[in-house]
Order: sequence, then structure tokens, then C-alpha cells
Amino acid sequence: MITIAIPTYNRGEILMQTIARLLALEPRVPIIIADQTRSHRDDVESKLSQWNERGDVVWLRLPEPSIPHAMNVALAAARDEIVLFLDDDIDPSSQLIAEHRRAHEERDVVAVVGQILQPGEEPQHHPRPDDDLEFRFNHDEACDVTNVMAGNLSVNREAALQVGGFDENYVGAAYRFETDFALRLAATGGRIRFEPRASLRHLKLATGGLRSFGDHRVTLSPAHAVGDYYFALHHRRDRFWRYASRRLVRNVATRYHLTHPWTIPIKLIGEFRAIALARKLDRGGPKLGNTTGAAALPRIES
Repeated sequence: MITIAIPTYNRGEILMQTIARLLALEPRVPIIIADQTRSHRDDVESKLSQWNERGDVVWLRLPEPSIPHAMNVALAAARDEIVLFLDDDIDPSSQLIAEHRRAHEERDVVAVVGQILQPGEEPQHHPRPDDDLEFRFNHDEACDVTNVMAGNLSVNREAALQVGGFDENYVGAAYRFETDFALRLAATGGRIRFEPRASLRHLKLATGGLRSFGDHRVTLSPAHAVGDYYFALHHRRDRFWRYASRRLVRNVATRYHLTHPWTIPIKLIGEFRAIALARKLDRGGPKLGNTTGAAALPRIES
């Protein structure tokens, strides 16, 4: 009933640890590894090949890094009704799979986002924010939401495919791509449930994954910011410049930048390059999974 899907990029040892932890869980379910890494160390390559040959995992090799594309490929390839997306650097609770499955039995639920404990965090009760963009995923109480994090997200496969999967115009670090997907899914009338009992610890490895795009505080690259501006063009278009101005202030007038003022021009250039790229991507319209060939992939048998 559930297939686990793990998009991964430039991870080795921690990926193997995560897979081993998931293989130890009950019930045992299929695991798809959507691997965007160009090459692994020999020991990692050997272990992944061994798991793949034994049928413990299905190891898909993808030529270019793109989180939304990797997730679309896994979504299209999965056979089961529910696809559970997980980060590649996690420590799952023993009941993670069972709690996702249970939450999907509730009426009209099309997606479940589980509790995510970042390093140093414990479950905590938070007042409900006015905007789910500010929802805290270490919250301790179940509720309906319109925002998700893809590191602990299960979706009804058919419902996700019907809205086109994930928008691959969220390039680079792909910030906000999960929220865009959640809003499109919620617009169909289905419920997105936050379930704290479906819990995991995010180990937040300092290398690989999103960290491959460098330090967002001191980069000329638009990779970290473009997703947020692209999101605003789609979901806050009538107040885009207000949204963009608030982001600029929030991300430039930080303690780090105020104590390292020579980095402010670098950060501003990166932000304005991100705005320009977001506007360019927006002109072409969304690049959904059903327009990129992912939906045409053969499905993987359990």
C-alpha cells in the first residue's frame, strides 16, 4: 500500500545509514532511490548495487540534479496507492510507516506530512500561525494544513498525479516547491493532514543535498532564492513586490550580514538575479511532472 521514495544528491554514507534504518522498519515496504549523484565512492556504489540486485531497493540513476524532477520520477514509477517521500539523512521513528498509513484512512485525506525534528529540536506546541508558510513541523498536535515539507510527506499517488506532481521550474535549491504542490493539491478539495505521530529526526548533514548549492548568505548564485520569488509570482502575484521586499529585508538585514557588511552587496546581487530568473521561468508557465515525461515511465512492481 505504501512505497517509500528517497531523492538523493551527493550523499553516500548517510544515505546507506538511512536505507538500513528504513529496511529495519515494519511493515517492510518497497523503497525507490531517485539518485541524482554523478558518481559514488566504490563502497557506496557496491552497497547500493547489492541492495538493488536483492530487491531491497529500486535504484534509479538520474542524469541531472533536480529535487522536483526526482520526486516526479519516483511518483510515476511507484506502484502503490501511497508514496512516502523521505529525506536521505533521517532517523525514522519505529511507527513512521504505520502512522502515515493510518492517517491516510481518514476521510478526504490526500496527503500527510509528518513531524520533522531538526537537530536540537523536540516536539513542541506552537500557536497556529495566520499563514501556513510559518507552520512549524515540530508541532505536537494533529491538524489540517496547506503547507508541507517533502522530507516526510506521503501522498495519494493518483491525487498527486492529477495535479501534475511537482513543478520542475523550482530549480536550484527548489525553495517553496513543496508549498506550491500543497496549495495545488488542497485546491482540489482534499485534506492535507499534519500527523506528529509519523515522526522522524532530520540529521541535516552539512554536505550534499541542498548544501551542494553553497552558503546562501554569501553567494552570487540565484539558486537559493529563486524558488521563493517564483512561488510569489504564482501564489502572491497581486502583492509580489511587497512579498519580494519583505524577503529582501528579512534575508539581508540579518545578524550575520550586519556583522559582515561586506557580504551585503553579494547577497543583494544574488537576490536580484533570483528575481530575474523567477520572472523568466514564470513566463513559460509551470513545468509539471505530466509535461516532462516522468508520467510515461514504467511503474515498479512491489
